[in-house]
Amino acid sequence: MLSDTHAHLASDTFAGQVEEVLERAAAAGVGRLVAIGCDVASSRRSLALAERYPQVWAAVGLHPTYVAEEPNADWLAQLEVMAGHPRCVAIGETGLDFYHPAPEGWAWDDYVGRQRACFAAQLELAAACGKNVVVHQRDRSGTACWEAIKEILGPFQGRLRAVFHCWLHPWEEARPLVEQGHLISFTGIATYKNAPVVAACAREAAAGSFMLETDSPYLAPVPHRGKRNEPAFLRETAAQVAQLRSSSAADLEAMVEAAAADFFRFPSP
Repeated sequence: MLSDTHAHLASDTFAGQVEEVLERAAAAGVGRLVAIGCDVASSRRSLALAERYPQVWAAVGLHPTYVAEEPNADWLAQLEVMAGHPRCVAIGETGLDFYHPAPEGWAWDDYVGRQRACFAAQLELAAACGKNVVVHQRDRSGTACWEAIKEILGPFQGRLRAVFHCWLHPWEEARPLVEQGHLISFTGIATYKNAPVVAACAREAAAGSFMLETDSPYLAPVPHRGKRNEPAFLRETAAQVAQLRSSSAADLEAMVEAAAADFFRFPSP
């Protein structure tokens, strides 16, 4: 069995098709999924899916590119209630995004300040409720986003762990994070010929330091690239990562599943 540790199952892209998507995932050996929230509404939908389908669990959070759009002034209080739900296994997707421009009407510094405040608030929530966090990090160029994330995350060392999802950087950048107890996660990008840095990192990463995800409906792996991604396609990413590591599929799956079970603390069947 494989776990898709990051799927936007509550996305409108999957509306009315979730049952079929989960059936295809099960047929491909993807037997567990974490449905990711990006705002209050999608977090609620993710929890509803987790209540309905036993193979689905939920993460609830406010994505950095949604901080200027979230209509609920009490979003953090609502996330706190959701975080106490037995089907919630993490806080996220949270983090920082310095790639996309500020929304209309927002100065860049104000937008970044809002992202930072929301990220820090969700880390406090995660530490208080005993959950780990799913972290988004994206920069147009340079290291400003990374430096800000490390600065904000630093005081929480030992209080929670983070998974840096959709990892795009060399293993040498991941190593210090892993040494602090955090994880990285690979998407279908690991199968792309134009992503040698990601492939090299997947090859070099220490055993137990990473998980796998689809980030569906985005980033479909080869041979599905350009199509809508879905959890069943995690099988292709797993096969490619196993090949990169000269590992058997069974060994690779056992390793990433152990990491996922430990990070999300899935209850035993």
